[in-house]
Amino acid sequence: MRLRATLFAFAALATLAAPPKPQPKPQVAFTTSLGSFTVELDPAAAPKTAANFLAYVKSGQYKGTTFHRVISRFMIQGGGMNAEGAEKATKAPIPNEAKEASAKGLKNVRGTLAMARTSDPHSATAQFFVNVVDNAFLDYPGQDGWGYCVFGKVVKGMETVDKIKDVKTGPGDMPVTPVVITDAKLVKPGK
Repeated sequence: MRLRATLFAFAALATLAAPPKPQPKPQVAFTTSLGSFTVELDPAAAPKTAANFLAYVKSGQYKGTTFHRVISRFMIQGGGMNAEGAEKATKAPIPNEAKEASAKGLKNVRGTLAMARTSDPHSATAQFFVNVVDNAFLDYPGQDGWGYCVFGKVVKGMETVDKIKDVKTGPGDMPVTPVVITDAKLVKPGK
C-alpha cells in the first residue's frame, strides 16, 4: 500500500512538472482568383501584429481586396485595396514589432508573411505582403532602423503565390487583371 501511494505521488508530481502542451499556431487560408494558399502565424514572435491580422481576417476585411502591388523578384502585396484600386478603411496603425520578431528568428525570406507600411515604421494597418525571394534588406534594423515585421509563413499553396508573382503588371506594379482575394478565414492547422 505504501509503495502504491508513493508511486501515485510520484506520478502526480511528474504530471505537474510536465511542460504545458504547446498551442497550435493559428492558420489563415486565402482563396484568390488564381488559387489558394495558407499562412501560419507566429503570435509568440509578433503578438500585436498577429492579433491585428487575425482581427482583420475575422472581420472580413480581406474579402474582395486584391494583390495590388506585385513585383516578381520581390514580393506580392495585398489586403488593402479593392479591384477598382480604392483603398479600404482600416483601424489605427500598430507598433512595428520587427525587432522582436527578428530576435525570435523571423526573417524576410521566401514564403514569409510580413506587414506592409509607409516610410513611418509604425504605420502598418491591414496591408501585408508575402516575400517571393529572400529580402534580407527588409529585416530589422533595415535601411531605416526598423525593418519590416515578419509574423508568419506560407505553409501550403506556395505555387499559388508563385502564380500571383508572375502575373502581368502595369503602372505602379498593379496587375493588369486584378488578383482578387475572394475569402480569408481562420482554419484548423493542417487543413
